[in-house]
Amino acid sequence: MSERSWYSGNAADDGADTRGWILGHFIDPSAGERSTETLEVKWGIHKAGEQRADWVTGDKRTTLVLLVQGRFHVKFRDGDAPLTRQGDYLVWGPGTDHSWQAEQDSVVITVRWPSLPQ
Repeated sequence: MSERSWYSGNAADDGADTRGWILGHFIDPSAGERSTETLEVKWGIHKAGEQRADWVTGDKRTTLVLLVQGRFHVKFRDGDAPLTRQGDYLVWGPGTDHSWQAEQDSVVITVRWPSLPQ
């Protein structure tokens, strides 16, 4: 029997051991197409009040954050950006320092590219 050329899964299940990340260079190559250096995808489920207290600095990737549900706040050195309505999103480039906080129970999809070790 030949190996399938596609994969079907559940983001919460597949990301359980990788802090929500379901695609990227850090996924075991035995996972097939989920292991890639092209991009990283995260299904982020965050409880109200959860935050990244430390700033992310020196990142070499471009990032997209898309709000699925809740209220999520991303902080930048030069301003803050609340995601308040389903479908709100942010994009920022390499070298943009940031942190975040879930103001309500939130679900966000994060995409970063390329997939690079930090």
